[in-house]
Amino acid sequence: MAPSVADVLPSTSELKEKAELKLNKAYDTAQHAAYKYSSYLPVYDETTTFPPTEPFEFSDKGLLADKAKPHLLGLNDPNVVVTKLTPRVGTEITGLQLSELRDEQKNELALLIAERGVVVFRGQNFKDIGVEKQKEFGQYFGRLHVHPVGAHVEGAIEFHNIYLGPDNLYRAQRRSEKLTTTGYHSDVSYEHQPPGITLLTLLAVPSTGGDTAWTSQVAAYERLSEPIKALLEGLRAEHSGFPQAENARRDGKFVRREPVKSHHPIVRVHPATGQKALFVNPGFTKKIIGLKTEESDAILKLLFKHISQSADVQVRVKWDDQTVSLWDNRVTAHTAISDYDVHNEEEGLRHGFRITTLGERPVGVNGLETVW
Repeated sequence: MAPSVADVLPSTSELKEKAELKLNKAYDTAQHAAYKYSSYLPVYDETTTFPPTEPFEFSDKGLLADKAKPHLLGLNDPNVVVTKLTPRVGTEITGLQLSELRDEQKNELALLIAERGVVVFRGQNFKDIGVEKQKEFGQYFGRLHVHPVGAHVEGAIEFHNIYLGPDNLYRAQRRSEKLTTTGYHSDVSYEHQPPGITLLTLLAVPSTGGDTAWTSQVAAYERLSEPIKALLEGLRAEHSGFPQAENARRDGKFVRREPVKSHHPIVRVHPATGQKALFVNPGFTKKIIGLKTEESDAILKLLFKHISQSADVQVRVKWDDQTVSLWDNRVTAHTAISDYDVHNEEEGLRHGFRITTLGERPVGVNGLETVW
């Protein structure tokens, strides 16, 4: 039976809501007239606001996994190839579609991401399965995060837009006064319950460049001397979203959620693996609680240099438009590498979207918890 008109047409309240919604397009419409993924181009909802994220219960899907991962890694399928990208961080999988994974495989994937930091899937159809299925996949691993200031996909404010092209140089301009475009961070680590798993897929990629690099915060922690480990395990550090919000307002961007600060343990323990990892990053960590300014600055400088420059605990991943990478923010820091010329048509556009899930309230050694 055909649906009724009431089932098809939006209600009066829905029409009013859409009319009142102010969307600012962050791209040149004419330039992308023939772009297949134009519906994923960056926009800013300049109307919707959100309250601070309330505490919520979280259980890591990796806790449900068979540690041997037979449903993910033991398929005896010659088309499925699993490769360690480096000894300490990064695994690549080909021949397996994320969009077709069963729940038991997703659980094992969550555990694998926690163990390896980042898992890269090649040959994926994920970008073509539609917003609702993409959102559903992310929601399996946790509550979806809404970025407080970033551009997003129209109709999917949870999808943080990754875009750098000649018609929108905002990402490049923010770093134009620095020697390097790189900046290691853990996604929005200032949140009281910061992200667990993040998924990123690129819809358009430069012909060369635009890689992403990850550092293992587990391996970085393990490299430290025992006295330094013992010191850090009893300390918390402040992670702040205030500079990000202030910069956005300065640049005329809309802030949809007011910023927060959190005091996270510097060494946190992963709930599914029990591994200890450093949990500081140059992007959002501002000071160590309880230390004098000079002491805090010196220790953070040491740790930031260690995280950013220890190439022997890092992996660098080259993208194509059928690649999906998933990483665990609790055990890695990452950076985009914007080394291509966005004004050169031969090098092209870098565009994709990020789905980020929120995790648990961080817990460190001997039960040291996040406070705010």
